[in-house]
Amino acid sequence: MNSSALKQIIKPLLNLLFKYPKFLILIPLIGGLWYSYEVFVARPAMVYMGVPQVNATPPQTGIMTGFSHILRNQAFMLEYSETLKNPLWVTYKVTKANYKSGKRPSGFSSDWRSYQQVKHDDYTGSGYDRGHMAPNYVIASRYGVSAQKETFLMTNITPQKPKLNQKSWQRLEEVIANDFSQWHGDFWVTTGPIFDANPKTLKNSSVKIPNAFYKILIKPTTPQTPAVALAFIFPQNAPANASLMKFVTTIDEVERLTGIDFFADLEDDFEARIESSQTPEAWRLQEVANRPSRY
Repeated sequence: MNSSALKQIIKPLLNLLFKYPKFLILIPLIGGLWYSYEVFVARPAMVYMGVPQVNATPPQTGIMTGFSHILRNQAFMLEYSETLKNPLWVTYKVTKANYKSGKRPSGFSSDWRSYQQVKHDDYTGSGYDRGHMAPNYVIASRYGVSAQKETFLMTNITPQKPKLNQKSWQRLEEVIANDFSQWHGDFWVTTGPIFDANPKTLKNSSVKIPNAFYKILIKPTTPQTPAVALAFIFPQNAPANASLMKFVTTIDEVERLTGIDFFADLEDDFEARIESSQTPEAWRLQEVANRPSRY
């Protein structure tokens, strides 16, 4: 449900409560029903094998992620750190393309659900791009224009060096959207930033700057094949034309650096195997690893 639709529901409810105060006793019941639906139905439907579990202080870096909360959009879900002013993880499902990509919005919007209200202008003149975590093109082409607009909410954005955002990171996102989608059918992506212990902030802003980014792909188990995963870590200074094979890693390594537990609902032995393995050949990554960027 997008923010405008939610506001259309909330406003008349508030008007009703002011007019008939006795209905205030229904608030705890409504709140409980909403919470149960959100936690046990809506959120699990938007992730693969469990909502990622964030360790407030990852042991590897010691950075405090601080207060964070989950935000559910039409086509992707994320956990946003109000302390770091960054998403910690963003997850979405890549399916067959069903829509033409709409025109990009002219700017990025603050997210009314965030307390920090990071703005478009907070990045202006910083030397960093506004890096999408849920990509504009993938969401637009799979879920439509309304969902595409939500990728331009600042809660979906993290500081990326232009060379990374427009080169090697873009190359991977294009491969995911086109080649992998054609070859492998539906699969899930989880992505986000990685911070060191003392991250810098954007110029004239308190938005923290990651030192790297991760992306995890997982194709669910089918009657024919078990689930298969592929993980990447891209440093901010990733070489523009390096093979994508250079950035392949394990889910275990991403978990070590972020303190996030992914896919906790998988059977323990299978989770251990899939998170410790590197299987780029199962995704045919070698065939597209050296493709040049569009920019």
